[in-house]
Amino acid sequence: MTDGSSDELTGYEEAREPDPSDSLRTFGAVVQALREHAGLSRSEFGELVRFSKHTVESVELGRRMPDESFVERAEEATGNTGALRRAAKFLTRGEAGLAAWFRRWARLERVAVSLCTYECRLVPGLLQSEGYARAVFDNGIPPLSDEQLEDQVAARLERQKLLRERPNVSFSFIVEEHIFRRRLGGTEVTRGLLDHMLELTAPRNVTLQIMPLDAEFHACLDGPVQLLETPERRRLAYSEGQQNGRLISDVKEVSLLYRCYDTLRSQALNPKDSRGLLERLRGEL
Repeated sequence: MTDGSSDELTGYEEAREPDPSDSLRTFGAVVQALREHAGLSRSEFGELVRFSKHTVESVELGRRMPDESFVERAEEATGNTGALRRAAKFLTRGEAGLAAWFRRWARLERVAVSLCTYECRLVPGLLQSEGYARAVFDNGIPPLSDEQLEDQVAARLERQKLLRERPNVSFSFIVEEHIFRRRLGGTEVTRGLLDHMLELTAPRNVTLQIMPLDAEFHACLDGPVQLLETPERRRLAYSEGQQNGRLISDVKEVSLLYRCYDTLRSQALNPKDSRGLLERLRGEL
């Protein structure tokens, strides 16, 4: 046993996760439930697993990644049910630069066989140039630290590898024309953005359509949406707002969103005319 000051605690107390994952939070909740079922306080449990009560609290709140010794001793202290050993196999760290509510969708993107995106607020993350991404994050409130901004930009650029590394996946984007006319970040940033987008949307599996300013009909007035199909042919949707995001799996709701997106495709400029508009906008800068 330990009095909470042994070398075993040193360092582990400093291993706080900068961005906890959902799996860490879930694991921590299971630890807490089993501990309370066993009638143990955090201090008593800490004595049994040879870590301080503060570390126990951090694990239970999903703030720290438990090491193997913690898992094994926690198993013994809670009756050797096997639940913690099994759950520990699925633990993942938080992904720096990705909002907590977006991480699950980001993981689904990596295995999707098709991905559709409608955006009316800003250029979709998968199409943003580095300069544009920096301008987006630089406008965040409260302001990001330099380290946080770099994490955000790095995560966004990492996601874009999907377009280059998955040539057999169909990517479809519909973006409002006014977004390209806003010149977020200035003229140079906008020029780089348009060059970047013309390059990224050149492959056959990537389709970009622009919703013109003078369109009389619009099927997605309720806001931006993302749609994907999994390898198992399951269709899912994702909707994001202010400081939150929602993964949509209800079959009827997803079906309706697909119908809206398909209708919007017919209302937007076709890919050739959309590319021509981008080139004209580029020439105006």
